[in-house]
Amino acid sequence: MRLLARVGSLNAVVTVLTGISALYMLLVVFGNVTDYGSNEAFVKHVLAMDTTFKSPKTMWRAITSPAIVTVVYVLIIAWEALTALVLASAFVTWLRGRTQTAARLSSTGWLMQVILFLGGFITIGGEWFVMWQSEQWNGLTAALQNVIIGAFGLVLVHLAQRQNAPTSAEPVEATV
Repeated sequence: MRLLARVGSLNAVVTVLTGISALYMLLVVFGNVTDYGSNEAFVKHVLAMDTTFKSPKTMWRAITSPAIVTVVYVLIIAWEALTALVLASAFVTWLRGRTQTAARLSSTGWLMQVILFLGGFITIGGEWFVMWQSEQWNGLTAALQNVIIGAFGLVLVHLAQRQNAPTSAEPVEATV
């Protein structure tokens, strides 16, 4: 019964979700590096706005410079890699029972995920570069799924932090 209580605890849930999120982000980075051309094409077409409605009122925003496309794409991959590393560190820290540090790392990693996908893909790509107008290069659904994962993780980890908050008689680091 103690094992069941431990496995079903909020800390265990956050630990598993952190690990899966870290693995997911690592696979995203792996895909972007090993299939560089396909994913770079996505960034290129979104920035060029070449499959949108081509309204003169928005087309001035288009970026077609190959150098800028490369910089943007490399920055996206670097951000994803850093997010994966933060989440992987959080996962290991959860496994070690350092709940407060693990919670901060998980929160940071999921916030980074939300910043990239809500700030970068939905806000900048979707609205500034009107990606929503493109039938072929529209990544809004995938971006939204990432925002939901990150936001769900943030809610859970902050609930876990409230649950793990030390009382005056408890040590700062609680065990999982």
